[in-house]
Amino acid sequence: MRLDPTQLAAALNGPPAPVYLLFGDEPLQLGEAADAVRAAARAHGFGERTCLDADANADWSALDHAAASLSLFADRRLVEVRLAGEGVGNEGAKALRRYCDRGADDVLLLIIAPRLDWKTLSSKWAQALDAAGVIVQVRQPQGRRLQDWLRGRLTRAGFQPSDEALALLAERVEGNLLAAAQEIEKLGLLREPGPLSAEALLASVYDSARYDLFDLTNAAVAGDRARVHRVLHGLQAEDMAPPLVLWVLARELRKLAALGYALANRGDTGAVLREYKVPDSRRSATLATARRLSLTTLWELLARCADADLAIKGRSSADPWAVFVEIADGLADAASRPRS
Repeated sequence: MRLDPTQLAAALNGPPAPVYLLFGDEPLQLGEAADAVRAAARAHGFGERTCLDADANADWSALDHAAASLSLFADRRLVEVRLAGEGVGNEGAKALRRYCDRGADDVLLLIIAPRLDWKTLSSKWAQALDAAGVIVQVRQPQGRRLQDWLRGRLTRAGFQPSDEALALLAERVEGNLLAAAQEIEKLGLLREPGPLSAEALLASVYDSARYDLFDLTNAAVAGDRARVHRVLHGLQAEDMAPPLVLWVLARELRKLAALGYALANRGDTGAVLREYKVPDSRRSATLATARRLSLTTLWELLARCADADLAIKGRSSADPWAVFVEIADGLADAASRPRS
């Protein structure tokens, strides 16, 4: 039986299967899945644990011996096999098939492996494991799956994240779930459980920074080009993550562009202000800024944000920080001049 990592916890609520194969190249989910199987094994009386390291050239008779020998300290035993490569070799394939054919009520087999290709998963030994027990593949979640994973993690930590907060955190930790888990643990230390906005996320994660990300946009919309440069240099010196800098710049430009479009077409500016959660105390100033800026300028700067995104992802040779300077300086320059 093949399960997704999110289905494993529910499957372990009942009696454990005789054998589990966990594999993949995402270390956090792989480690947590293995911990969950070990915990379930202990709860069902598998009190002794034997660990074996194996590869295609290993002496697999150790598995036969571990599965057949009597336990010295417990009635039931967990045998854990850690594969070093993608294959198990002929001897390993035979040993695993023998184990699945024989079965043992007092032994639970846990196999932990790196990434396995389709050919390995189609082998007879993998099919025997699939028929006898459970196979779980862990993958790096991306896009919507990553945001769903983050939402579940934050919810278990007591937070109710907004969609914007999830998108921001996903951009910050994409490809590194260990970093994501650490950021969420840090949030649990810095904030009380409850609703979590993107602004609160930034304030908590980077609370010790000398310069705040919103200092950058505040200086830009105020037309203070000198402060814009100081803040950007300070953020770069403090190793601020480029995706976060891009996020605050793009968000400010999208907000002003949406307001400018609404003003030009007699739309509902109040709805835009509510969508971007602009406080009542700042609404008049934000509208005044939108009136000073041309839509053409804002759209051009948003196009530069797309260039910065490509630079961050290594898909262009540009320096992201140099592009940030152009964007923020362009916004400050436009804000400092009366609209023609």
